[in-house]
Parts: sequence; C-alpha cells; structure tokens
Amino acid sequence: MKNIFIAILLAGFCSLSGQDFKAYQFYDKKGKEIKTDKLVKELADYDVVFFGENHNSSINHWLQLKITEALYEKKNGQLILGAEMFERDNQAQLNQYLSGKFDAKTLKDSARLWNNYATDYKPLVDFAKNKKLSFIATNIPRRYASQTAKEGLESLNRLSEKEKTYIAQLPIKVSLETPGYTEMKAMMGDHAEGTKVMNFISAQATKDATMAESIMKNIQQGKTFIHYNGNYHSKEFGGTYWYIKQKNPNLKMAVISVFESEDPELKVPSKDYIPTEFNLIIPGDMTKTF
Repeated sequence: MKNIFIAILLAGFCSLSGQDFKAYQFYDKKGKEIKTDKLVKELADYDVVFFGENHNSSINHWLQLKITEALYEKKNGQLILGAEMFERDNQAQLNQYLSGKFDAKTLKDSARLWNNYATDYKPLVDFAKNKKLSFIATNIPRRYASQTAKEGLESLNRLSEKEKTYIAQLPIKVSLETPGYTEMKAMMGDHAEGTKVMNFISAQATKDATMAESIMKNIQQGKTFIHYNGNYHSKEFGGTYWYIKQKNPNLKMAVISVFESEDPELKVPSKDYIPTEFNLIIPGDMTKTF
C-alpha cells in the first residue's frame, strides 16, 4: 500500500514538473510555427520591419531587443532603428545621447520620454548607441496630434514652416479604407458627432503618416529599418504600413503583429485573428510593466 502511495505521488510530481510553460510563440502568415533563428533569417531580407507591441508587455519588449541583436549579427550591422516612442522634434537630443554628448539624465531632462522608457526602450537605444547605429525619432510631436483631434486637420496649415518639418507633408490623406480606422469609428459609437469622429481618426492619421514619412526619409539601400510601434499602427497592414504602401508600393516590408492568448500552448487564436507576415502570440497573463 505504501509503495502504491509513493508511486501516485511520483506520478503527480512528474506530470507537474513536465508541464511546459510557454512564454511566447511566433507563427508565419500561414499559421505555421516559426523558430526565432528562421524568423531572423527571413527578416534580414526586408527593407522595413514593423515590430508591433503591447506597450506594457515585458516579453514583447525583451523579444524586440533579442530579435534586434540577432538581426544585427545576421545583417553584419546593416540596421537602422526607429520608434513611435520618440517624436521628431526630439531627434537632436536623441542624437546627442547616441553620440555620447548627453548622458542618460540629460536626455531624460531634455526629451519627452515615455514613462516606461527606462525599462522598455532604453535597452534598444543603448544597443544603437553601443553599435553606432542610427535611431530615428519617427513620430509627430503629440501637441500637433492633440491639436488635430480638437480642431481638425486644417488647423495644421496655421503652423509655422519650422513646425511643419515635424509632421508629414500636408495635406495628409485620411481614408476609412485604411485598416483599423473603420474600427476606430465603430469604437466611438453611433452617437458620436461626425466631425469629432473624423478629427479623432485624423489625429491617428497624422501619427501614422508622419512615422511613414520618417521611415521613408531614412531608409538606405541594403539596410533593414526596424520600427518599434504599438500594434495598432501596423496590424492588418494598416496605419504606418498603409501610408508607406501608398507612396512606395515596391518597398519590401514585413509586419510582426502581437496577440494575447489564454491557451497554454499559445496556438493561433480561432477568432479576431488577422495574420501579417509574422505573428507573435504571448500569454494573456504575461507580466505587465505598468
């Protein structure tokens, strides 16, 4: 009897210890699992890579860093980095830090850094600094996006010529054909005022169009530009991706989209799943950074 009891305990222990806790899984567009070494090999062939993120996902940020490091090795350093989290009018301060003329505190005091910069984006910036890579501040200054949301796109025409250099060339085309924008309209509800809805969508468009222009201005032959942005800016080939596609349809671009799953095996979700070239599935209960 004692031996049977011990056997039962051992069986239970083995089944628990044998459970595989998956932190992430990449899939290709066809829903086939893809290992990170193959992912990096394929990414090296693209001109632009959008690495989508959930801003508060620890594993998402860690993977951005590790994939960037691996891609740097694969491309023999032929990389350009850029991110939504830095605004165009802070490029000078970012460059000063990258060149070693600013220390971390001076950058923090002189640029509008996100609250999670130290934990989630500083490792990427420091990687660029150590490897002497360009890091492009791609986004529109938030004050102009906020102005658009309140006063409409036409209000940007009143900006000075200097201020206009920080946003995409006017006029910015806003179309509900852009993936994601119709969804935004629906989220605001049927009772929302038409002008208010379009101003809100236009504010999003100023960000997407500005990031697209920033990327196009800084791409270089033979180099891969990897851009870190909120998943919404590139999912379903919308947002920033869409704006680049309108201007340069021949540019070879890939999107890494991110999805959360409650499935312990992190299989491709059965619903609300529109894949891009590469798709990152992470646990829904993964540690959040804020």
